[in-house]
Amino acid sequence: MSLFLGVIATSISLRRRPSYMFIASLALADVFASCFFTTSFLDFHLFHRSDRPNAYLFKLGGVTMAFTASVGSLLLTALDRYLCIHQASSYKLLLTRRRALLSLLVLWCTTIIISFLPLMGWQCHTGFTPPCSRLFPYISRSYLACWTGFTLMLLALILAAYTLILWKAHRHESSMASFQGAAGTGQARMRMDIRLARTFGLILLILVVCWLPALSFMLVDVSTVLTLSEQRAFAFCSTFCLLNSTVNPLLYALRCRDLRLALMHSLQRLWEIGRCKKSQRSGVTAREDNCSEFSDNKMPQVEATELDSISKIVENQPDVK
Repeated sequence: MSLFLGVIATSISLRRRPSYMFIASLALADVFASCFFTTSFLDFHLFHRSDRPNAYLFKLGGVTMAFTASVGSLLLTALDRYLCIHQASSYKLLLTRRRALLSLLVLWCTTIIISFLPLMGWQCHTGFTPPCSRLFPYISRSYLACWTGFTLMLLALILAAYTLILWKAHRHESSMASFQGAAGTGQARMRMDIRLARTFGLILLILVVCWLPALSFMLVDVSTVLTLSEQRAFAFCSTFCLLNSTVNPLLYALRCRDLRLALMHSLQRLWEIGRCKKSQRSGVTAREDNCSEFSDNKMPQVEATELDSISKIVENQPDVK
């Protein structure tokens, strides 16, 4: 996660593009999730450390912020791909770098405010006793219900965006097949809508499997009192949310051609720097080792990512009605 974040941050061409800005936000949120969740989970469930209410709510706020920002970044990524497909001709005008930065600023500010509302006063003072949550001490059921509903709404919007993307891609490919004929290149390569269906199907499957169990326990906790075994089951299911944060960068980043090439270029530069330093210690000059050939401005430029390729396919094809 931090590796992809570093690659995007050090690449001028990548960090100026909205798609990679959203992926960087996703990677940053997932780094926070890994740190905050692991620390809080070990303290609470393994070491049984008892913090003061404000200290506990601060730790829980960090976990909530990380997971909420992760889902929010997934939504921005889905909306980016939606605009890329449905508004291919005006995509760059609609989603500028300034608008992408503004959307990320709104996302993170909203996430921070929502996550630390219990620390600001929306809390319960009876520990695990109702009306407090049985899953999270000092958290009121009303706040838990609001946060769970908000997260479910984000997941529903992500699902709707990817459904519309698949519908648009399927309609486009069907119209092109009827325009060009069923024979020819269509048989030699997989249809774009089928490729997208496989990719987005995997994304949605991982998203639902990782988040639905934990959110279901939270909804049940709002209305009934959970038993000790059910609370342990929730602790196990909550680790799936961390698994989702671990898989997200691999699922999104490695499918982008520019980011893969930037990662390979960075690793190659690190290897060359290490080889040059080793050669210099051995008495070989830097010129013989071509150490000066590797600079940031010689990074291979690739014109299109998978997302841009899709938008160009949609934009450049004739409009068949």
